[in-house]
Amino acid sequence: MSNIGTFKNLLEKGNDNALLRYSLGNEYFKETDFEQAILHLEKAIEFNPDYSAAWKLYAKALSENTQINEAIIAYEKGINIAEKNGDIQAIKEMRVFLKRLKKG
Repeated sequence: MSNIGTFKNLLEKGNDNALLRYSLGNEYFKETDFEQAILHLEKAIEFNPDYSAAWKLYAKALSENTQINEAIIAYEKGINIAEKNGDIQAIKEMRVFLKRLKKG
């Protein structure tokens, strides 16, 4: 079951932040509404540019939305952020996805 309604209510009440936008993006991603996922994940990154999980899902949503060049750029930025944060797992996952995209 989707939590989109719950998260949108929080947003309407003025609780706008990186985690809420990431959560909304994740829910839209699960629903395969990649355009909405991208919008909310972009906002999450605006709130917190160092949010490596948001970068990873953002790049994945771009890829699923066939925005391959944008996805490659987002993965590269996300990897740099994850390296800065020491997020080893995020680095590994994003490198795998990036390599697949670059193979075409």
